[in-house]
Formats: sequence, structure tokens, C-alpha cells
Amino acid sequence: MLKNYFKTAWRNLIRNKGFALINLLGMTIGMTCTILILLWVRSEVSYDKFHKNYDDIYTVIANRDFNNRIFTDYNMVLPLANALENASPQIEHAVVTTQGYDLTLRYNDVLLQQSGYTVSEHFFDVFSWKFITGNPATAINDPSAVVLTQSATKAIFGNADPIGKTITVVEENRELKVTAVIADPPGDSSFQFGLIRPFNYSDADVRRMMSNWSGSSWRVYVQAIPRADVQQIDETINTIKKQHDPNDKVSTYFTFPMSKWRLYSEFKNGQNVGGMIEYVRLFTIIAVIILLIACVNFMNLSTARSEKRAKEVGVRKTLGSGKTPLILQFFCESTILVFIAFLLSICTVYALLPAFNTLVGKDLSLDVAQPYFWLGALAIVLLTGIMAGSYPALYLSSFNPVKVLKGTFLTGGNAALPRHFLVVGQFVISFLLISATVIVYQQLHYVKNRDMGYNPDNLIMITATDDTKKNFGVIKQELVASQLVQAVTRSSSPITQVWWKSGAPDWNGKPADMDLIISGIRTDVDFTKTMGIKVLQGQDFTGMPADSSAVLLNYAAVEAMDLKNPIGMEMRFGDEKYHVTGVIENVVMESPYQPVDPMLTFYNPNATGVISLRLGEGVQPQQALPFIESVFEKYNPAYPFEYQFADDEFGTKFLTEELINKITNVFAGLAIFICCIGLAGLASFMVEKRFKEIGIRKVLGATVEQVMLLMSRQFLKLVLISFVVATPLTWWLMHNWLENYTFHIEISFWVFVIVGLLILCMALAVVCLNAVRAATANPVDSLRDE
Repeated sequence: MLKNYFKTAWRNLIRNKGFALINLLGMTIGMTCTILILLWVRSEVSYDKFHKNYDDIYTVIANRDFNNRIFTDYNMVLPLANALENASPQIEHAVVTTQGYDLTLRYNDVLLQQSGYTVSEHFFDVFSWKFITGNPATAINDPSAVVLTQSATKAIFGNADPIGKTITVVEENRELKVTAVIADPPGDSSFQFGLIRPFNYSDADVRRMMSNWSGSSWRVYVQAIPRADVQQIDETINTIKKQHDPNDKVSTYFTFPMSKWRLYSEFKNGQNVGGMIEYVRLFTIIAVIILLIACVNFMNLSTARSEKRAKEVGVRKTLGSGKTPLILQFFCESTILVFIAFLLSICTVYALLPAFNTLVGKDLSLDVAQPYFWLGALAIVLLTGIMAGSYPALYLSSFNPVKVLKGTFLTGGNAALPRHFLVVGQFVISFLLISATVIVYQQLHYVKNRDMGYNPDNLIMITATDDTKKNFGVIKQELVASQLVQAVTRSSSPITQVWWKSGAPDWNGKPADMDLIISGIRTDVDFTKTMGIKVLQGQDFTGMPADSSAVLLNYAAVEAMDLKNPIGMEMRFGDEKYHVTGVIENVVMESPYQPVDPMLTFYNPNATGVISLRLGEGVQPQQALPFIESVFEKYNPAYPFEYQFADDEFGTKFLTEELINKITNVFAGLAIFICCIGLAGLASFMVEKRFKEIGIRKVLGATVEQVMLLMSRQFLKLVLISFVVATPLTWWLMHNWLENYTFHIEISFWVFVIVGLLILCMALAVVCLNAVRAATANPVDSLRDE
């Protein structure tokens, strides 16, 4: 029986090639989009799951409360992990790592820059990495050991065995011995590195920091026992920290599970408010919606062909067929079509994956050899087939055989009503996606054009080294003398990042209850000149003596501290005293979506970290960079010349939003394309159904324009209804999204009008192209058999 269902269904599809091809195209595009989105979603939700202790790994975080404004901080003190190791039976291991940093490695004539971490002894017990050679239990026992990734090993040693060989860290002039090689971290890993090395506890600086319970610059991770009492671990951390640092009265420490690192990384005023999970949910919904649009096409076209299938249903019922076999018959048709579309979509996904990976910045793959893939595929095919075939099957199987065979069966206006609802639903979704794309683009454009307080154009940043520190004066002199470079300075951090935050300093007249979060940066002379920062009051550091304790306040600091005349004021950090010499414009160094924090810029002629230089007026980068490289190769020969443009680095702050905008652009376009495919098929059947009516109207004097208006009027109403429904829905959704940002646009009604007109024009173009055939046909051909 089942074989007969499929055989009959196949014959029906072959007999109605136009119907089948239209549905097949829409369904293939819909399933291709769904598979690509689900691959991206799977990558996001599977972050870090390769670690054996995934469910039991936590990072330690602090909520630091400054005058009821809470700052969530991942930076911890160095000795905390060692103190936690045996502090609670709930803790298996605790490890501390540095933040990620770059090192230049030298082996013979090979120079290679790699990112890495310095870690404590149980790092390889807590985190699971695939060891190619070496023993994870002993790999970092020696303070001079280094573990390299496979790609770093290949770049340094080629095919030679690296174990036991010595490489030099150029920045430290220190030798490290390779003890192990591990596979490169997967793309879905929170840790990305080329090398791992242990802390050297015999080093004087490390020993000093191991007794310092107030300087927070490290990351601490805890591996709990299975099904541990996390609340008890949090209490242990707070108790230990407060015992060793009783002055830390603003911080509350807690553990944050690895399962939330990727998707729930955003905190606002101390509360976890989500993060990437919002976009994962959004695109999961978009995947389902696009598949639904393709299914709606099948429903619409199937019901539009109802009169052609009516006699078939009538004959089958007369010959004794019940409703259930008819329903199964129509489900078989939809399932066959979905299965063919699925096979085509798999081929399409393989063809599009390289371009899609470039778009989303990932290395996604479709592994058809895995059993879970085929289980998922079977579920998608069956669910989609049932979803697409549900309404046609129930509708067509309900025909009255007596009326059908007598020729008195009429579908009537009520029969078209469900189709109209489905078409409206399609256009509502398309309207929402396109409008959302426009609004996201407007928001990105608005924030990118926000006054950043400095000029990022032609501003180049170069990482400082010991050699550039010794030779900075002559480097600066040669660069400026060339007239290719207008100004040079150095600072403790790049202008695009904040590396230091603290509580506010003391000053005379400071309110007793005032407690602020202050950002800070140390800079040399010519800082404002190089960065293009406007000095609002006083003067900058130009002409300062080397031992000056000058500090600049940004305008946000002056407002937050409620200072009336800050020039000349004394600011105190413990025993250190600074004098305010100037007030500068607010500089956007962190999130461009948030207000600028109060910031202090300290004068330090020996500031190291980043050298920044501004090209001369009208100088092109390709003209200046060869000379700049030659200067750095002369005075910094041990390091490869590497640089970053400030505007490119600032652009990385928009990566997530730009990715969302690009993906939404692509899938919004495909969604409207699928809608137009279905609309074209529906219009074609409507024209065919009214072919004789059109012939009569033309005989009675109707013009081509009148006929096209007649055919378009019905679809025009549907688009207008979708506009009325979609506009408030889209405004509400996008308004809520924009509320996540302090700086955001106001949604203009003209966005909806323009998008509505765009969709209307596309819909009318599709309908009219189909109506032209009937409107220009000879009426004799349609009335020949009357």
C-alpha cells in the first residue's frame, strides 16, 4: 500500500512539472538556508565542549560596586588560585593564567610571533588538549619549559622532532625548552594560543606578586568536583580574598561556568544579561521561519490547484477510498518533494560553505558520515514534509465527491481565505527581516560616526619592545624629520583599549560617599597631538620635565567628580600625588555603544606598551610604511615589523553587529526571493483559472492595463494588510533591541514606508509578469471551445 502511495505521488509530481519545480526551488533554498544557519548555531553552542571537565570548570569573576555602579571584572590576584587549591573539598583544582599575549620566538634564523599564556601547574589537568608528543603530567613542571601547538612547531622546526630543542623568547632574552606538542586549539575554543609555558616562581617579580593580594591582572579558573555545591565554592573564594585583603570592600566574588562563557558573557550592572545567546536564538528562529516560508509556498500552490485535483479526489472517494488514505497520499507527495529538495540542498551547502565560512569567520563543515547527521536529516525531512503537506492533505481530502463529479463543486471565496492568510504571513516575515536589516545598518552607521574624541585616520600603532624603549628618542627624531610622520608618542595601552581601571583618587573636597570607576592610561609627550585629541582647558604634557607628576582629566571625569575649576588640583592615589594640568575631550576607548568612563591620563615619559604615530597631512600609508619599517628594523632588529591601523582596530568592536547585519541581509534577501517564487506560482495559477474571464473582458473592450490592474488588485490588498500587521510588530521588536544600547537611533516611520514600497513593487512585478501573458493573449484562443 505504501509503495502505491509513493508511486502515485511520484507520477503526480512528474505530471505537474511546473508546480513541482517551483516548489522544489523554494524548498531547496529554504532548506539550504536552514542547514547553513544550524551549522553556525551548532558551532556557537558547542564552544569548549571538547574539554573533559566541561561541566565542572568555572572562571572566577568579581562584581566591584563603586557607588552603586557595578563593574564586572575578570581580573584576579595571582595568589588566589594557590590559596583555593586545598581550601575546600568542593574544589578539585584551581589554576591561574595570564591574559593572552604575544611573544617573538627565535630558533636559528627563524623568527616567529605567537600568542600564548603563562599558566600554573594544574592547567593540563583542568583543560583537555590533544597531546601529539610529550606527557601532560610533566609538560610544565620545569619553569623553563614550553608547550607548542602543532602549527607553531611546523613553522619553527619544519618536520624535525622539536622535543628537547631550545628556543629563545626575544623580548625576554630567555631560553625555553620544548617539552610537548599539542594539536591546535579548535575554532570553538575560548583559548586560542600557539604556546603554553609555566610561571617561574623563582623570578623576583613573580615572587613579589604571589604575596600581593590587591593587584588584579590574572585569570583564575576552578575545576569543581562533580555535582559540587557552587554556592559553597563562592563563599570560600570571598572568605579567602577578604582574609588576605580586608580593604577590598567593594568586591563580591563568584564562579561563572564554562557552559556560559561564550553565550552568556555580557554583564550589566553586575547582572548577567545574556550575550551571543540572543543572536543564536534569533538565527534559529530565522532558520525555522525561512523553512516555514518554503512550506507555505507548497501549501498555497497545492490548494490553488485544488480544482485540478478535485475530480481525482471525487473518483477515489467514489471507488471507496477513505479520508485517511487520501491524506497519506498527499503527505507522500510533499515528503518526496522535500526529500529531493533536501538532497539538492546538501549539494548546495557543500558548494556554498567556503563563502559562508568567509562571511561568518568560521571553519564550519557538514559531516555526512556521522549517524546524528542522518537522524537529524530524517527528522527535518519528515517534519517539513508533514508541515508542508498538512493543510493541502486535509483540505483536498475533504472534497464532496457528489458535487465534484456533478460539476457543481466550487471552491468559492472561503477556500481562498487560508491562502490569503499564508501569503500575508510570508510578507509580514519578509517585511520584518528587511526592516530589521535596515535598522541594524542605521544603528551601526550611527555609532561608527559617533565623535570618538580622537582622529583614527592614518594613526598607526606598533607594539613596544625593550629595544624601542632604549631607542625611542632617536626613532621619534628620524620619523618626524622625514616629514612622512607628523607626530609620535608612546603609551601604556593602545588608544582603542583600556587596560587599567581603579577606584577614583582622593582630592580636597571629595564627598565622603563618592566612589567612582576610573580608567587610566600612562603616556609620553605629544599624546594629544598624535591622537588628535582636543584640549578643552589648560595644557597637555608638551614641555613637561621628565619627573613631572602631571595628569589630564577627560570631560567625563570633571563631570563625575563635580569639579568647578580642576586645573592645578592635586589628585592622590595613596602616597602618589598628581597635579591636573589640563582637561581633554572624552575619548571612546571601549564600547562605542556606551558612555565614556571618567579617565585619567598620567604623564610618564617612560611609558611602554604601544608606540603610536600619525602620518603627515596628505601622506599615503603605502608611501610612508617602507620608511617606517626601515627605521624600526634599524633600531629594533630582533623583532619583525608589525603594525595596526587604529581605525581597523576600532572596527573590531563592531564585528558581532556587522556579522549579524551581513547574515540578516543574506537571509532576508533569500526569504523575499522564496516569497516571490511562491507568489509567481500562485499568480500563474490564478491567471490560468481566470483565463476565459480575461478573454471575455477583452472582447468587451478591456485594455491590457485594466486586465493587469484586475489581476494585481487582490495581491495589492494582501501586501497592504501585511504592511499594517508588520509595522507595529517590527517597531516593537527593533525598539527593544535598540534599548540594549545607550547610544542608538530613533526608528523612523519612513523606514517602514520604503521597505513596504519595495516589497509592493516586487510583488506587483511578479504578478504583472504573469498577468501580461493572459492580458496580451488573443481572446479567441481562450473562448474557442465556448
